[in-house]
Parts: sequence; C-alpha cells; structure tokens
Amino acid sequence: MFSRCVLFCFMVAHVMCNQNELEKGIAFYNQRLEGSVKSSAKPEPITNAISHFQYALKNSATETDAELYLLKSYYFRGKYVHKNKEKQKADFSKGKELGENYIKKYSDSAPFRYWYLVNLGSWSEVYGIITAAREGVADLMREHSGVIISLDPEYENGGGYFMLGAVHFKSPYIPFFLSWPDNDDAIKYLTKAFNIGEATPNQKVYLAQALYKDGQKYRAIDMLKEVANMQPSAEKIMRDLEQIELAEQLLSEYC
Repeated sequence: MFSRCVLFCFMVAHVMCNQNELEKGIAFYNQRLEGSVKSSAKPEPITNAISHFQYALKNSATETDAELYLLKSYYFRGKYVHKNKEKQKADFSKGKELGENYIKKYSDSAPFRYWYLVNLGSWSEVYGIITAAREGVADLMREHSGVIISLDPEYENGGGYFMLGAVHFKSPYIPFFLSWPDNDDAIKYLTKAFNIGEATPNQKVYLAQALYKDGQKYRAIDMLKEVANMQPSAEKIMRDLEQIELAEQLLSEYC
C-alpha cells in the first residue's frame, strides 16, 4: 500500500512538473518581444521558451501544446533573433522537420498545418529558389493551404487563403514544370484573406503587390500608404514594423 502511494505521488509530481514546464515556456514566449529593437528580438526569452517546451514534450498532457509552441518558437527565433544565415537555416529546418511530423500526427489540425507552412516558407527563403524548387515547396504550399481552408478557413485571419494567394504571387510561372501560379488567383485568394477577420499588414502588402502587378497602381499605392502610416500594435510590433518598412520601400518604387 505504501509503495502504491509513493508511486502515485511520484506520478502526480511528474505531471505537475511538466505542466509547470509548459507554463514556464509560455511565460517566456509571451516575453519574446521585450527589449526588441525594430525587427530584432533578444535571444534569451525565446531560447528559454524552446528549452521549457522541449521538457514539456515528455508529458502526454502537455505534449500537444508544447509541439505547437515549438513550431511558433523556431519560426520566431529564425525570423527575428538570428541575423546569421546559417542559424536561420538551422531554426527553419528544425521547424520544417517538426512540422512534417506533426501534420501527420495531427492531420485534422489547421494550426499545426499553418505553422508548418510558415516554417516551410521561411526555410525556402533562406535556402533559395533552386533548393525550394528541388523540394517542391510551391506545390506543398499550395496543397496544404487548401487543406487549411477546408479545415478552418478563418484560422489566423484567413491564413489558408493568405498562404494560397502568397504562393500564387511569389512562385514563378515555368511552362511544363510549374504552370499553375497565376496573379489573378493571387488577387482572388489574398482578397478572401483580407475580408476574413482582421486585415493584417502583411495581407495588405501582398495584396498591394499583386494589384500593382495587375496594373491597379493607385489601389496598390493607397493600400501601401495605409500600412506605411499605421501605428504598430503592441502585441505584434515586430511584424508590423517589418511590414511598415516594406510598404515604404514599395511606395518609393511605385510612386
């Protein structure tokens, strides 16, 4: 009887410990913007978050939450902390690798599929167009964006539609190899994302570029001016500052 009680107490302590690891990880994740300068974040908060999330994987009660947070965390560190390209490659590769496993494990989850694509898209940017083409990134983005739309079209303010529109806009048209990218489809899907939930700055910047490519110069300029003149939100200040800077650069080209 005594041994059973000891075992039970040990199991409870183990579960509580891993629950605390998840909570600690979330606390550090929520501090990831503290001390940031423009689009550069300090490494300590997000690196500590990753460490705690990795410990939280050991408990089935916290495993799923920890896995999703890891996808978000590797993306954030690769995007906003590391300026060294090799370190960016390492984080986005880790996010891509984890995402490939998680979308099999959670095949009906829009969040896991969305954050897999966020890491995959970032991975393709740092590795370059040739490596991305060899890996079939554009086709993967297109395929999984469609799945996100079917699972939850409103997730992340129409994130599935945004991803689908973005890949249509960014992917080169290559006859007999990549013949489906189309700017009209980019406008269609980016507009759908724009009309779902909050119209985010990155949605506006992508849509403006697609509109400009379509010859709708003044609509594009108006949309970019809206982004360039916005006040960045406290919760997503780094994302917003990045898009404000990009909008200003595009305005200097378009005007």
